Amino acid sequence: MIDYIKGTITQITPTFLTIETGNVGYFISISLTTFAKLEGKNDYKILVHEVLREDSHQLFGFADREERDIFRLLLSVSGVGASTARMMLSSLSPAEIERAIVGADVNVLKSVKGIGLKSAQRIIVDLKDKLGKQSGTGEIFAFSDNTNRDEALSALVMLGFAKGAVSKVLDKIVTEGKSLTVEDMIKRALKNL
Repeated sequence: MIDYIKGTITQITPTFLTIETGNVGYFISISLTTFAKLEGKNDYKILVHEVLREDSHQLFGFADREERDIFRLLLSVSGVGASTARMMLSSLSPAEIERAIVGADVNVLKSVKGIGLKSAQRIIVDLKDKLGKQSGTGEIFAFSDNTNRDEALSALVMLGFAKGAVSKVLDKIVTEGKSLTVEDMIKRALKNL
């Protein structure tokens, strides 16, 4: 398996680049995020993910490890292929995708062309725990161990409120006062929804 290719970028467009090394030019599909980082560069070490199929052999390139890691996580979701993952990384930065998944923000993921409600929900369900374990930052998962928040979230979702909107409101409430009861959280959230 190819991990990276180091060479001279001979052609670059918003969707692909050609990198020459050892007198061989490799056609590599890229996202807009990678294009923005590489535009104007001549020599570069591009990280690669190979997709091998019976009828094709494709290379996807990334300017940094974070983008490739998110790409690979997205591929692990049933129904998300390489083209869809690349489209997501062209529409959103890796950090935005991670925040949307961790925050269960279906609307952000649905804003990507080709991602519907069910796909967005599947991505969140499949990757939320994986991203939580990888990101040891604490900032993203500051509220994950708060059982009162989780109970308030469940109650408000059962009342018919959107999970993403409720989650944002509850995160704000928990930040303001960490030792609130479930009832207090629900009352405050209802005022803000």
